[in-house]
Amino acid sequence: MRHHKIFISAIVGLATLGLSSCLNFDDPIDTLTINQEALEDSVYHGNPAQINYNIDITEAQFDKALESLQTYLKQAKGGQYSMRGGKNGDYPGEHAYQRQYSLGPDNYAQYTTVPHYDFMYGTLQSSYDVSAEFNGGPNGLYLMVKNAMVPLLNHPAIDSIPEMKAIYLLMFDFSTQEIADVHGALPYDEFLANKQHAPFTYNGVEHIYKSIVAHIDLITDCLRHFETRPDWYKAKLQALMDENLEISKDKYLGNKGMDSWIRFANSLKLRIAMHCVKAEPELARKWAEEAVAGGVIESADKEFALMGMHLGFTHPLNMIWITWNDARMSASFESLLMSLNHPYVKGDMPLFNNNSSAMVNTKTGDILEPDTRIVGLREGIHPGMGQSVATNPMLACSVFEKDDMFDAPLYLMKMSEVDFLRAEGAVRGWNMGGTAQFFYERGIREGYIYERSYMEAVDNYTKMMTDYMAQTSATPYTYHDPLGNVNDEPSVTKIGVKWDEGDSPETKLEKIITQKYIANFPNSFESWVDLRRTGYPRLFPVLNADEGDGTLKYGDIIRRAPFPDTDDASVADIIATGLDALGGEDWQSTRIWWDKDVPNF
Repeated sequence: MRHHKIFISAIVGLATLGLSSCLNFDDPIDTLTINQEALEDSVYHGNPAQINYNIDITEAQFDKALESLQTYLKQAKGGQYSMRGGKNGDYPGEHAYQRQYSLGPDNYAQYTTVPHYDFMYGTLQSSYDVSAEFNGGPNGLYLMVKNAMVPLLNHPAIDSIPEMKAIYLLMFDFSTQEIADVHGALPYDEFLANKQHAPFTYNGVEHIYKSIVAHIDLITDCLRHFETRPDWYKAKLQALMDENLEISKDKYLGNKGMDSWIRFANSLKLRIAMHCVKAEPELARKWAEEAVAGGVIESADKEFALMGMHLGFTHPLNMIWITWNDARMSASFESLLMSLNHPYVKGDMPLFNNNSSAMVNTKTGDILEPDTRIVGLREGIHPGMGQSVATNPMLACSVFEKDDMFDAPLYLMKMSEVDFLRAEGAVRGWNMGGTAQFFYERGIREGYIYERSYMEAVDNYTKMMTDYMAQTSATPYTYHDPLGNVNDEPSVTKIGVKWDEGDSPETKLEKIITQKYIANFPNSFESWVDLRRTGYPRLFPVLNADEGDGTLKYGDIIRRAPFPDTDDASVADIIATGLDALGGEDWQSTRIWWDKDVPNF
């Protein structure tokens, strides 16, 4: 495995931000201050959200600007890894990824359950009983993205290369959208301006979303203008992109130009539009139709991901699930997949394995022999102690097949997600450039987790799709805990897979979001958003939901993660502006702006 360490010039530490307590990582994060060197190098002096792409620049000016930006570009390149579990400039790794996903959002979306409560840096007594040590995990990675990219966006020389500014603003905004949906508010404007010291003024999700969409419109205009550039400029910028941009497949596939990035930007706009369909339905429709008209991701070569196969790392979940025994398949995910006879649990090459060892029912004495069936773990259950199956029988529950996940991409935006977004828009009567059935069925066929060059797994998945997509109803299924810790639970999945134009809009939406949930695995950020905004897919109630901050009861789902900041400066900022921006108290039950308690239609 290759290892690549990005050198970060430390000038001002994160501690000055009054936000260090939310990181909970081993190492401190450092950030570059704005170096105001050589303002004459820039042909335009603006701000981080302003892009003047109608500039005339000489080759000498381009080279001089690039020379001024070398340290900033190195740091910003490392920030891309933090979008999916990379820490301090390194490739995505297990510790950071676990804090970003596995100890929070993966459980909130009910993809996984944590099987033991004892960790080196804290405890997890049940899914919603979130310790302060873990609550800041997603925010910690976001701050790494910010600290890596924002200095570049604020450097005057970046205005001489506006396309690179546009792309890094897009990546920063992408990460901002994800973390805004976790907590509900953050100091977005001042983060973008690279403000270094408290106090910070918080912005709510509505403001953040509308700012990002305004940026996307400017970004796509800028990137389309690239085609008018002289050949020398195109060649130099293409080389700069190939050297620095890690989340696009373009350099691996030989794609040139800005088409992929334009589609990525519009796909993010489409995602944002669908998120706020209940908050501002007419605006959501406008944004969605504009995004599709501008061009969204429609093929696998335009997907955005960190590709471990090319960069030289394995998917962090391999270590988290299999070596550390820190996560197991949830009972809800088991029940859903079994009810639908999904290829992940059926066929010649299932994604998930059967129980790894014998499981003894503590009430009846019945024994489930090793390798008998897929076994999930109820969300919210009080986990066992220890990371060995000999002392913690919960660890015998199902994990994925490590060969399938070894090279699985860490997706930011999959073609299948975009298809399901378009399918939902079409059901709502929006112009999505095709029918809901077309996008729904293509999203299912292209939704597999495997690296697309892993032909054996892909072929096995594909050959089962005809029968899978023909199912008109779910197969009756009952979840049974072989350890006897919880009662049997009949599956709550009642719909089939086959598209039926005669279905009600509500049933169509449930089918779309259920299949999107499967296709998005393990991207729990987006799946948790869908669960909150639509109520789908149908999942088992979370046990011990009241063990969080006390505002949830049995049958409730966590609506947001509390603010992670516990130092005095951050608490003061939350009291002064954070709660107002959030629109409610700092509780797990507080709904953020787009999460309206109203019908889907």
